[in-house]
Amino acid sequence: MVEEQQPEVRVRIPRGKEVLGILEQRLGASRTRIRCLDGKTRICRIPGRLKRYLWVKEGDIVLIEPWEDTPDKGDIIFKYNRNQVEVLKKKGFLKEVEEFQEF
Repeated sequence: MVEEQQPEVRVRIPRGKEVLGILEQRLGASRTRIRCLDGKTRICRIPGRLKRYLWVKEGDIVLIEPWEDTPDKGDIIFKYNRNQVEVLKKKGFLKEVEEFQEF
């Protein structure tokens, strides 16, 4: 009997000042409102180098780098797909999200 091996999914975890967050609302002009897992709601933007490659919608789990001079703003630096979100749940990074819908 051969067991099916699940392919190992590599997941980028937050390092340093990076924070996980859930995209609440798109505001236009590459700006979004994100509820971060550290309890703050930030207005974040998609940097110019990622504008063409990073497409986000409401409910997406993203990785944010807060700005140093204004901590209530930040940049979206990574978007997680479904498999990566499942790995984050298993590793315990998304325990703070109680109202997390089926993703």
